[in-house]
Amino acid sequence: MMHKTIINTKNAPTCIGPYVQALDTGKIIFISGQIGICPETKNIPNDIYQETYQVLENIKSIVQEAKLHANNIVRTTIFITNINNLNKINLAYKNFFEKNQSTFPTRSCVEVSNLPNNANIEIDAIAIRTLF
Repeated sequence: MMHKTIINTKNAPTCIGPYVQALDTGKIIFISGQIGICPETKNIPNDIYQETYQVLENIKSIVQEAKLHANNIVRTTIFITNINNLNKINLAYKNFFEKNQSTFPTRSCVEVSNLPNNANIEIDAIAIRTLF
């Protein structure tokens, strides 16, 4: 039987539905989709660059709760409401991973019609405990 541990941190927004922030299976951590809610203010930045960066900071907080680092993130899926924002999103993504001294994870990006709380971006992630 697979062991699963729920990962939960107050340094990322609380879940807005019947799911958990992340599940740790021992080697793989599956991080639920995060939007750019700032945990302290409960607000979403109104600039897509800042919103994207906040999403990634939320993911980082969850990964850190699992005693890992941004470099342990190996996969992301990005959901955006406007594909025309991709250049600013890519810049925030690049700056985040470079600042955290991490290699870029693999990723997919999909345009969607709507996201919870009128967010412009949502990202889910997969992190691994060991690279080998």
